[in-house]
Amino acid sequence: MNQKMADYLKQNPRMIGVLFTMVLLLSHATPVLAGGSTGTSGP
Repeated sequence: MNQKMADYLKQNPRMIGVLFTMVLLLSHATPVLAGGSTGTSGP
């Protein structure tokens, strides 16, 4: 699996930036989503 991804990124170097951006966005969005779902209480 990792070898296939490494080969893919060698053929498509622009995807490295896309994957990096997605990881950054997800790492920032996860605490917000977790905090937002626990803060709601009451009817």
